[in-house]
Amino acid sequence: MTIPRILIVDDELPARQRLRTLLSDIQNECPNVVAGEASNAALALEQIAELQPDIVLLDVQMPGMNGIELAQHLIAHQSSLTLPAIIFVTAYDEFAVKAFDVHAVDYLLKPVRASRLAEAIARVTARATSDGIVSLPELKEAGCSRRRHFSVLERGRILLVPVADVVFLRAEQKYVTLHTRQREYLIEESLTSIEAELSEVLVRVHRNALVAKNAILGVERGLHASDLDGEHEKMTESWQVILADVPERLPISRRQWPVIKTLVKI
Repeated sequence: MTIPRILIVDDELPARQRLRTLLSDIQNECPNVVAGEASNAALALEQIAELQPDIVLLDVQMPGMNGIELAQHLIAHQSSLTLPAIIFVTAYDEFAVKAFDVHAVDYLLKPVRASRLAEAIARVTARATSDGIVSLPELKEAGCSRRRHFSVLERGRILLVPVADVVFLRAEQKYVTLHTRQREYLIEESLTSIEAELSEVLVRVHRNALVAKNAILGVERGLHASDLDGEHEKMTESWQVILADVPERLPISRRQWPVIKTLVKI
């Protein structure tokens, strides 16, 4: 790695300014270039895709989406993106910090000291690689709360779709299609993993579909096409779920009917 390009991510302006000052102070012993700043995780994802920094100084506690969830979204698309090395910047106490020990490239406790910042950057530079980001399982072990967004890779950018905007998700071949009231997105996650994580807000209606509980208006009897052998279909009558602001009806499997019946209080 040549002189590392650094992105500063913190929701507090004084904290970003302090990191800029410290990076300037350590220029002689630890050359660096500040590529940019971001005041929140969503903006940080845009900056990472556009600027492709070598290192991200990432605040852990931010409103809306914290630094851990941001790292999860990056990892979810690591096969298509060049990942930066992430150095967490946190005000956590010692017990919480231990959750990140050895898993992260490094972590810095606020108020950040110049010597520790230089040490962290030197460690990344010495590795000359960007694969030091913490892994997804390790982030989950660190106690990350339920995510608030899905991330979608489109034309080299990561788009964030709020979980609250999702009406339903459906498995189609090797992809899952995520549907909001405005449009649909392709994501590379399994319904099983999504259901396990977001069971409080999503419910399975069929082996290939999850729906948002708060989007269910009711159920009705109707016909739907059932796949017999991958080539032929036949029309089958069953209960279907009615979703808010979505004309499409999703069939409810016999196995899931008792669960949906409870939700709609039939």
